[in-house]
Amino acid sequence: MELVLASQSPRRRELLALLGIAPAVRPAHTDEAVRPGETPEGYVRRVAAEKAAAVEGELVLGADTAVVLGHEVLGKPRDGEDARRMLRALSGRVHRVLTGVCLRQGGPAPAVRDRLVSTEVVFAPLSASEIDWYVATGEPLDKAGAYALQGAGGVFVREVRGSVSNVVGLPLHETAELLRAAGWPLPWSAP
Repeated sequence: MELVLASQSPRRRELLALLGIAPAVRPAHTDEAVRPGETPEGYVRRVAAEKAAAVEGELVLGADTAVVLGHEVLGKPRDGEDARRMLRALSGRVHRVLTGVCLRQGGPAPAVRDRLVSTEVVFAPLSASEIDWYVATGEPLDKAGAYALQGAGGVFVREVRGSVSNVVGLPLHETAELLRAAGWPLPWSAP
Protein backbone atom coordinates (compact mmCIF):
# COMPACT_ATOMS: atom_id res chain seq x y z
CA MET A 1 0.00 0.00 0.00
CA GLU A 2 1.30 3.46 -0.93
CA LEU A 3 0.46 6.64 0.99
CA VAL A 4 -0.01 9.72 -1.18
CA LEU A 5 0.24 13.18 0.37
CA ALA A 6 -2.06 15.55 -1.53
CA SER A 7 0.02 18.57 -0.53
CA GLN A 8 3.23 20.29 -1.50
CA SER A 9 3.84 21.43 2.09
CA PRO A 10 7.41 20.60 3.14
CA ARG A 11 6.28 20.84 6.78
CA ARG A 12 3.73 18.06 6.31
CA ARG A 13 6.37 15.86 4.67
CA GLU A 14 8.77 16.58 7.56
CA LEU A 15 6.11 15.72 10.14
CA LEU A 16 5.26 12.43 8.40
CA ALA A 17 8.99 11.64 8.25
CA LEU A 18 9.02 11.81 12.06
CA LEU A 19 6.71 8.78 11.95
CA GLY A 20 9.02 7.00 9.50
CA ILE A 21 6.67 7.67 6.59
CA ALA A 22 7.93 8.84 3.19
CA PRO A 23 4.76 9.44 1.17
CA ALA A 24 4.48 9.95 -2.54
CA VAL A 25 3.76 13.65 -3.04
CA ARG A 26 1.05 14.65 -5.49
CA PRO A 27 -0.17 18.17 -4.71
CA ALA A 28 -3.89 18.68 -5.14
CA HIS A 29 -5.07 21.74 -6.99
CA THR A 30 -8.31 22.77 -5.32
CA ASP A 31 -10.15 26.01 -4.66
CA GLU A 32 -9.04 27.15 -1.21
CA ALA A 33 -11.26 30.23 -1.00
CA VAL A 34 -13.57 30.48 1.99
CA ARG A 35 -17.17 30.23 0.77
CA PRO A 36 -19.86 32.67 1.92
CA GLY A 37 -21.38 31.52 5.21
CA GLU A 38 -18.78 28.78 5.68
CA THR A 39 -17.53 28.32 9.24
CA PRO A 40 -13.76 28.02 9.77
CA GLU A 41 -14.27 24.42 10.91
CA GLY A 42 -16.36 23.58 7.84
CA TYR A 43 -13.82 25.32 5.62
CA VAL A 44 -10.77 23.27 6.71
CA ARG A 45 -12.75 20.01 6.64
CA ARG A 46 -14.07 20.73 3.14
CA VAL A 47 -10.69 21.70 1.71
CA ALA A 48 -8.97 18.65 3.26
CA ALA A 49 -11.65 16.36 1.79
CA GLU A 50 -11.41 18.02 -1.63
CA LYS A 51 -7.63 17.59 -1.62
CA ALA A 52 -7.93 13.90 -0.73
CA ALA A 53 -10.54 13.39 -3.48
CA ALA A 54 -8.56 15.28 -6.14
CA VAL A 55 -5.58 12.92 -6.22
CA GLU A 56 -5.38 9.28 -7.34
CA GLY A 57 -3.98 6.65 -5.03
CA GLU A 58 -4.72 3.70 -2.75
CA LEU A 59 -4.42 5.82 0.37
CA VAL A 60 -4.55 9.61 -0.02
CA LEU A 61 -3.98 12.09 2.81
CA GLY A 62 -5.37 15.60 2.43
CA ALA A 63 -5.00 18.34 5.03
CA ASP A 64 -5.75 22.02 5.37
CA THR A 65 -4.66 24.33 8.18
CA ALA A 66 -6.11 27.75 8.97
CA VAL A 67 -5.30 30.43 11.51
CA VAL A 68 -8.57 31.74 12.95
CA LEU A 69 -9.00 34.97 14.90
CA GLY A 70 -12.55 35.24 16.18
CA HIS A 71 -14.46 33.95 13.16
CA GLU A 72 -12.02 35.27 10.54
CA VAL A 73 -9.80 32.85 8.64
CA LEU A 74 -6.37 34.42 8.19
CA GLY A 75 -4.85 32.97 5.05
CA LYS A 76 -1.45 33.71 3.59
CA PRO A 77 -0.76 37.45 3.41
CA ARG A 78 -0.92 39.11 -0.01
CA ASP A 79 2.16 41.23 0.75
CA GLY A 80 4.19 42.76 3.57
CA GLU A 81 1.49 45.23 4.56
CA ASP A 82 -1.11 42.47 4.79
CA ALA A 83 1.33 40.48 6.96
CA ARG A 84 1.71 43.51 9.24
CA ARG A 85 -2.08 43.82 9.49
CA MET A 86 -2.41 40.17 10.51
CA LEU A 87 0.41 40.35 13.05
CA ARG A 88 -1.08 43.52 14.61
CA ALA A 89 -4.42 41.69 14.88
CA LEU A 90 -2.80 38.63 16.54
CA SER A 91 -0.69 40.76 18.91
CA GLY A 92 -1.47 40.07 22.57
CA ARG A 93 -4.41 37.82 21.72
CA VAL A 94 -5.40 34.17 21.68
CA HIS A 95 -6.24 32.63 18.32
CA ARG A 96 -7.01 29.13 17.07
CA VAL A 97 -5.24 26.99 14.54
CA LEU A 98 -7.60 24.51 12.88
CA THR A 99 -6.55 21.58 10.73
CA GLY A 100 -8.85 19.30 8.81
CA VAL A 101 -7.24 15.95 8.00
CA CYS A 102 -8.89 13.56 5.54
CA LEU A 103 -7.72 10.09 4.60
CA ARG A 104 -9.32 8.47 1.53
CA GLN A 105 -8.78 4.75 1.04
CA GLY A 106 -9.42 3.67 -2.55
CA GLY A 107 -11.24 0.66 -3.86
CA PRO A 108 -14.69 -0.03 -5.30
CA ALA A 109 -16.32 1.79 -2.35
CA PRO A 110 -13.75 4.30 -1.08
CA ALA A 111 -13.61 4.75 2.70
CA VAL A 112 -13.15 8.31 3.91
CA ARG A 113 -12.06 9.13 7.44
CA ASP A 114 -11.43 12.60 8.80
CA ARG A 115 -10.54 14.58 11.89
CA LEU A 116 -10.75 18.22 12.90
CA VAL A 117 -8.12 19.46 15.34
CA SER A 118 -8.14 22.82 17.13
CA THR A 119 -5.21 24.34 19.02
CA GLU A 120 -5.14 27.66 20.88
CA VAL A 121 -2.09 29.87 20.47
CA VAL A 122 -1.33 32.79 22.81
CA PHE A 123 0.61 35.61 21.17
CA ALA A 124 2.70 38.12 23.11
CA PRO A 125 2.00 41.81 22.53
CA LEU A 126 4.08 42.92 19.53
CA SER A 127 5.69 46.28 18.97
CA ALA A 128 5.80 47.94 15.55
CA SER A 129 9.56 47.31 15.38
CA GLU A 130 9.12 43.60 16.16
CA ILE A 131 6.52 43.31 13.41
CA ASP A 132 8.71 45.22 10.93
CA TRP A 133 11.71 43.01 11.77
CA TYR A 134 9.71 39.83 11.30
CA VAL A 135 8.13 40.89 8.01
CA ALA A 136 11.61 41.85 6.74
CA THR A 137 12.76 38.23 7.29
CA GLY A 138 10.30 37.18 4.56
CA GLU A 139 9.10 34.25 6.65
CA PRO A 140 5.50 35.42 7.18
CA LEU A 141 4.80 35.97 3.48
CA ASP A 142 3.93 32.34 2.68
CA LYS A 143 2.44 31.32 6.03
CA ALA A 144 -1.21 31.22 7.05
CA GLY A 145 -1.74 33.91 9.67
CA ALA A 146 1.63 35.45 8.71
CA TYR A 147 3.77 33.46 11.14
CA ALA A 148 5.59 30.16 11.55
CA LEU A 149 5.71 28.61 15.01
CA GLN A 150 8.62 26.40 13.91
CA GLY A 151 10.55 29.40 12.59
CA ALA A 152 11.50 32.85 13.82
CA GLY A 153 7.80 33.58 14.44
CA GLY A 154 7.97 31.20 17.40
CA VAL A 155 9.56 34.03 19.39
CA PHE A 156 6.12 35.71 19.57
CA VAL A 157 4.28 32.65 20.91
CA ARG A 158 3.80 32.63 24.68
CA GLU A 159 1.77 29.45 24.93
CA VAL A 160 0.33 26.63 22.85
CA ARG A 161 -2.75 24.86 24.21
CA GLY A 162 -3.11 21.61 22.33
CA SER A 163 -1.24 19.94 19.50
CA VAL A 164 1.98 21.70 18.52
CA SER A 165 2.26 19.64 15.31
CA ASN A 166 -1.23 20.90 14.40
CA VAL A 167 0.08 24.47 14.43
CA VAL A 168 2.97 23.41 12.19
CA GLY A 169 0.52 21.89 9.70
CA LEU A 170 -0.40 18.28 10.52
CA PRO A 171 -1.64 16.93 13.87
CA LEU A 172 0.48 13.79 14.26
CA HIS A 173 -1.62 11.97 16.85
CA GLU A 174 -4.86 12.24 14.87
CA THR A 175 -3.10 11.47 11.59
CA ALA A 176 -1.62 8.30 13.10
CA GLU A 177 -5.10 7.29 14.30
CA LEU A 178 -6.48 7.68 10.77
CA LEU A 179 -3.59 5.70 9.28
CA ARG A 180 -3.98 2.92 11.86
CA ALA A 181 -7.72 2.67 11.12
CA ALA A 182 -6.89 2.29 7.41
CA GLY A 183 -4.45 -0.55 8.13
CA TRP A 184 -1.25 1.44 7.58
CA PRO A 185 1.65 -0.23 9.44
CA LEU A 186 2.97 2.28 11.94
CA PRO A 187 6.55 1.69 13.20
CA TRP A 188 5.45 1.00 16.78
CA SER A 189 2.55 -1.30 15.86
CA ALA A 190 2.87 -5.01 16.48
CA PRO A 191 3.15 -7.10 13.27
